[in-house]
Amino acid sequence: MAEAPAADGPSEFVINHLEIARVIERAHRRFLDLLRIELTRLGTDDISPSQVMLLFTIGSDELSVRDLLERGHYLGSNASYNLKQLVEGGYVHRSPSLRDRRSARLRLTAKAVSLCEAIRSMHETADRAPRDDAEAMELSVAYNVLRRLEMHWTSALRYGGEGG
Repeated sequence: MAEAPAADGPSEFVINHLEIARVIERAHRRFLDLLRIELTRLGTDDISPSQVMLLFTIGSDELSVRDLLERGHYLGSNASYNLKQLVEGGYVHRSPSLRDRRSARLRLTAKAVSLCEAIRSMHETADRAPRDDAEAMELSVAYNVLRRLEMHWTSALRYGGEGG
């Protein structure tokens, strides 16, 4: 495993797209661990952290399953299983599309909205919010860099070319 350069001197470590993706994946796993702890604090044991992320992806919108998959970049069979669990658990209302009966529309139930609000509230507390303006700025820069990287990789997939 490559190590990041030390703050006090140069290193042979080269930061490339693969290393960025690895850091993103590890950070995502840690975030899911954090969500698991928050679910435990809330006394919610009928939903997984990955399913919570699906709820946040749906948000206040009414989406088709296809839109959800594209918006959240989920794997098909995994998302299908999680959606089935969310419908059975009373977190997502699934109804046939009026235009195309083969397609389903998804929207959050009051139970899901309440859970999302509780989790969002936990992240707005002092232990989750940026400690100062400098940290808020760093988070903003990190977010913007990651969004640009996402757009770069998306463009590489759609139009070919160098993705990493």
